[in-house]
Amino acid sequence: MNTRLGYVAGFAICAALLGFGLYLQYVDGEDPCPLCIFQRVAFIALGVVFLVAAIHGPQKTGAVVYAVFGGLCALTGAGLAARHVWLQSLPADQVPACGPGLSYMLEQFPLMRMLEKVLTGSGECAEAGWKFLGLTIAGWSLVWFILLGGFVVWLAWQARRAPSTP
Repeated sequence: MNTRLGYVAGFAICAALLGFGLYLQYVDGEDPCPLCIFQRVAFIALGVVFLVAAIHGPQKTGAVVYAVFGGLCALTGAGLAARHVWLQSLPADQVPACGPGLSYMLEQFPLMRMLEKVLTGSGECAEAGWKFLGLTIAGWSLVWFILLGGFVVWLAWQARRAPSTP
């Protein structure tokens, strides 16, 4: 497989997922919670890694570097999505109370305090709106982060196996 095409495919998948998230937000009225927004940032970062790798067309060592960066983006996103799925699985009496919006927290709190509040989660993060095949948006995000993280590592493995080009 041409790894450059693989990187283009990874970028296209990230772009499609972000586009679908925007569709759900602006057409279906599914407003994103703070954890959703952070997951979008992770998809953007992962998409940028795929795009830069597609433009660069790395060989063996470069592919490993992109796999590390892409893997870190995917792991971060998977961690956020897993936390989100966990919040959605809580019984109603254990769901944290709704907190202030992300824009308010960015204005009022220092960065680390804001991150702590977002990662703790809130009642709005526990709501599960759109579902497909029994998975919520957060569940599908987790699946895609795992798949794309594995894919970027697989692309590096393919590049490492390929014969060197002069």
